[in-house]
Amino acid sequence: MSAPITVHPPSPSGGRRVTAQGQILGLAHSDRDVTEFLRRAGIEDAELVLDDRAWVEWRGGRAHRYEAA
Repeated sequence: MSAPITVHPPSPSGGRRVTAQGQILGLAHSDRDVTEFLRRAGIEDAELVLDDRAWVEWRGGRAHRYEAA
C-alpha cells in the first residue's frame, strides 16, 4: 500500500505538486505550504507526518527541497 500523500518531483520552474490519493492539493514551495495543504485536507498535526513514510511519499529529488529540477 502506498502513502496517501505524494510530494512529486520539483518542477523546472520550482515547487512540487502535492497530491492526496490522486487529487491535486497544490504546488508547494516550502514545507509550510505542504503542511497547509494537508491541514486543509483535514490532517491534524500535518507537520508531524511529513517524514512519516506511511503518510507521505517524496518522489524525485530530496525530501524538503523545492528548487527547480
